[in-house]
Amino acid sequence: MGKLHMPLKIIIVWVLAVFFLGDSILRSLRSNFNFGLLLVYLITGGLWVYGLFYRPIDAFCAAGAGRVLKILFFCGIGVLAALVAFVVASGYAQQPTGGERAIIVLGAGLRKDTPSDLLRRRLDAAFDAWSRDRQALVVVTGGQGRGETIPEGVAMARYLQQKGVPESQILVEQKSTSTEENLLFARELLAARGVDAGQPVAVVSNAFHCYRARGYARLVGFEEVRSVPASIGANSVLPCYLREAFAVLYYWVFKSSRAGWMARFVGTL
Repeated sequence: MGKLHMPLKIIIVWVLAVFFLGDSILRSLRSNFNFGLLLVYLITGGLWVYGLFYRPIDAFCAAGAGRVLKILFFCGIGVLAALVAFVVASGYAQQPTGGERAIIVLGAGLRKDTPSDLLRRRLDAAFDAWSRDRQALVVVTGGQGRGETIPEGVAMARYLQQKGVPESQILVEQKSTSTEENLLFARELLAARGVDAGQPVAVVSNAFHCYRARGYARLVGFEEVRSVPASIGANSVLPCYLREAFAVLYYWVFKSSRAGWMARFVGTL
């Protein structure tokens, strides 16, 4: 009787396929659909397809066009891994040194009128930063999105006031619909309070988002930008960092000027 032999790599693929399937099911029940979640679903589907059809797939990839596609695929995986590593490393760079005139907190969604987990972590990080420098103004940013009963900025201000930040030191921005608008409108509010864009500010976001947050802050005119990295839940790590890798690539291609691209890249390390 012949023995059923399964290559070690296929055993590993099946272990990952089962894990990712269970993870994807749980995410579909607990999370709203987004691009990061789509990427997790694609990884899950790819693992199952390869696990079921690895023999014909390996045969196709052994020579000719299939071999070329295989090389391109692994090159793409390598680029994605490098982007994720860059996002991880750059998220904790350029933290506050003290003396920042303002702390700008980027919005991240509400559950009706309550900050989401990501947003609550940003607000807690902002409060900790403000506690170390109580002279700084705190700017909370974000308009009202779908499924939200009040603007994000309003809910964020309430949260920080309950933690002890005086209302007089909180500036509320409640019109923005993107990170770039968060920062652009925050700059306008700060200018009205006498804080020039050339003075140092700190931008608060979750660590995976800090690199782009600093970049967008510079694009709207802030000159001295530091970032306060907030944590994320373990369940959010994979979709958030995968999604952010593509977002950083988009930022480099479409937002960051060609002349300043290398300087911005080096400046984050």
